Amino acid sequence: MPKQKITREMVLEAAFAIAREQGPEQALVKSIAQRLGCSVQPIYSYCDNMESLRSDLSQMAGAFLGQYLAEHVDPEALFRSTGDAYLRFAKEEPNLFRLYFFRRRPPASSLAELCAQESNPKMAAFLQSSLGLGEADARTLHLHMTIYTMGLSFLLSASGGNLSLEELQSQMEAAYTAFAGQAGLPIPNHNQKGASQ
Repeated sequence: MPKQKITREMVLEAAFAIAREQGPEQALVKSIAQRLGCSVQPIYSYCDNMESLRSDLSQMAGAFLGQYLAEHVDPEALFRSTGDAYLRFAKEEPNLFRLYFFRRRPPASSLAELCAQESNPKMAAFLQSSLGLGEADARTLHLHMTIYTMGLSFLLSASGGNLSLEELQSQMEAAYTAFAGQAGLPIPNHNQKGASQ
């Protein structure tokens, strides 16, 4: 029986599966070769270095996250459901969360700039129309909740997904109530509570 030709796609798929199951740090040339049942030589031929492999895997994790969000975000409750989806992703896929969010980013000179690189650009406009906020208050509320949601998601991912999702969602709702109060909003209704990206 002829040997199977190892392709770049096979290498990336094997590395992604290892990163997802065992953590990004385990996606090494030797473990990829073992998974594919080949020598390390074909792996080296497709991986210039581990940094380029990690970059490819991070892009794959980003695509996976994009699909996950598309399946879990409710357009009618965009703000809350986006925050909930990020928390669920960190709980269900802690290794992919780390792989994607612990990557190097383009330089940013402020938190607002950094958050803008990651978040939905339509979210502030959604908050303006759904909550009756001015543009500055909507952007501030979005920024505060993005920071808070990412912080909770990082903690959840770092715990291996072992923290209670209900406890973290309760924390997000308490934070939202505080931040919404700063923007002059009344106690939020259940359709608009939560955090967002």
